[in-house]
Amino acid sequence: MKLSINKSRSLWWTVSSLIILSGLISMVISWQTPGIKAPLRPSLDFIGGTRLQFERDCTKPGNCDKPIDITVVREVAKEQGIGDSSIQVAGENGVTIRTKDLNVDQRSKLQNALSEKIGVFDPQKNQLDSVGPTLGGELFRSGLLALLVSFVGITVYMSFRFQLDYAIFAIVALFHDILITVGMFSIFGLVFGIEVDSLFIVALLTITGFSVNDTVVIYDRIRETVKTNPNRPINDIVDDAVNQTLARSINTTLTVLLTLFSIFLFGGETLHNFALALIIGFTMGAYSSIFIASTLLAWWRERTDSSTPTTETVDA
Repeated sequence: MKLSINKSRSLWWTVSSLIILSGLISMVISWQTPGIKAPLRPSLDFIGGTRLQFERDCTKPGNCDKPIDITVVREVAKEQGIGDSSIQVAGENGVTIRTKDLNVDQRSKLQNALSEKIGVFDPQKNQLDSVGPTLGGELFRSGLLALLVSFVGITVYMSFRFQLDYAIFAIVALFHDILITVGMFSIFGLVFGIEVDSLFIVALLTITGFSVNDTVVIYDRIRETVKTNPNRPINDIVDDAVNQTLARSINTTLTVLLTLFSIFLFGGETLHNFALALIIGFTMGAYSSIFIASTLLAWWRERTDSSTPTTETVDA
């Protein structure tokens, strides 16, 4: 079966626009939400502070008979002077509190007060993380700088390898993938309380590399066809290029996704959100290479009537 992607390009663009718009709306809501005040729910890696995770000891009779009432936890936190903390129930018997820096005495008082209200905690399962705000800010700036440098490098590379319009639409496709991934995590942060940490920046950088690789394969086929058949309609050239590389794109993406799903399911809590970000980003990378970058190039060449080959090309 041969795909005619340019006939339905308005559909592909509409679907992408709606997903991106949903993410942007979520980021605005997240920014206005007390306890988050950012487009994404940040972890301690970025904002600094203390995160306490307590889990009840269910070996004690009657200790876990009732579910944890988050309202009670909030009341205890308010009594301890940390009423603006981010509080979540973790599972059936755990509670996570992300707050300002607390000293040892403050943490002990908080734990004792909570134990009296919701049950005795298991000391072996309690967790404490503490990050300074300076380190968090530095991580955020370094991550943004890394993304910016990667976008500039990709633009320069694509401009030399192909032409400027190829580079521009490849970057548009990359922004598409990044915006959807970020938007989805903003929604997850609001609905499920999922936080982003420094590994999320690593995931975004990995997504840019994967996405541009898929796009380069399709663009390379388009360039070669334009070179040998300069008078052929650009829509036909793009459709053929996509169909010729479709099996390769699908097989590569599915192979990577199988590995990522394994990491997501069995890789442990630390890699859980990292794998989820890659799953979303890689899926969108394959989608954007086929349905966004290619159709945008065809649309632009139609409008400018510039489907002539480049005078100089760089071999793959």
